[in-house]
Amino acid sequence: MTETSWTPSARQRERDTFRRRQSSRRTAVALGSTVLVLGLLAYVVLSSPGWPRVRDAYFDWSEAKSVLPLVLRGFEVNVRLFLAAEVTILIVALLVAFVRVLPFAGLAPLKVLAVVYTDVSRGTPTLLVVYLVGFGLPALRLQGVPSSLFWLAVTALTFSYGGYVAEVLRAGIISVHPSQWASGRSLGLSYTQTMRSVVLPQALRRVLPPLVNDFASLQKDTALVSVIGVVEALRQAQIRSARDFNFTPYVVAAVGFILLTIPFARLTDWLSLRMTRRDQGAA
Repeated sequence: MTETSWTPSARQRERDTFRRRQSSRRTAVALGSTVLVLGLLAYVVLSSPGWPRVRDAYFDWSEAKSVLPLVLRGFEVNVRLFLAAEVTILIVALLVAFVRVLPFAGLAPLKVLAVVYTDVSRGTPTLLVVYLVGFGLPALRLQGVPSSLFWLAVTALTFSYGGYVAEVLRAGIISVHPSQWASGRSLGLSYTQTMRSVVLPQALRRVLPPLVNDFASLQKDTALVSVIGVVEALRQAQIRSARDFNFTPYVVAAVGFILLTIPFARLTDWLSLRMTRRDQGAA
């Protein structure tokens, strides 16, 4: 029995050619309209009467080159804050999400505490949390309370974002069909084993895009800890701007945060597209 290779028919080749043509046309239209709009915006800005003053105050190239090493040094602190807070946030969020979904009556006090925590953490502005933790905790003089500004900042970010991430994880756990729970229990697994081996892996796959989005927001909010004295990228820009009376350092810091956040945005898009294709059976 010989194998025959499949060859598209003339009709199929015509359809493929038409689709390629349509795709090329859409790409050309999108590219042309984008260039046109950006060109018009650039013309409006560059031809405005106040542009020379704005350029000198916000886009001074020599000032940007001078402040760049300081801002990069500050971003090292931002990245360390992000990595440390990401780990602690995941731990706190998993614990809170588990407490809220476990069907044990004896955990009622913990469930109430978990609900109160999520409501307070999501309802309080992150900047206010940073102030309260950064200045309030050391004032209590309690044993074991961190005195390092870095760890106080991590604590504040963990408190603020733990509630958001906990609700994302809880939504993922609840979204798993009850038949999955029943399947795990029918195999002789305990409730905890079913949660760990059957439900949680499915829940995490479903909530990966919103989780990545939350962590992209966390990366930006690491700049808020500058208000308690942590010398990170924004604080470096503030110091230099106050010294030279020029706002270019803020622009350099803003560009740095954008470059750090873009990979998270693209990863979120890729994960969303992958999940959509999987649901449609195209992956």
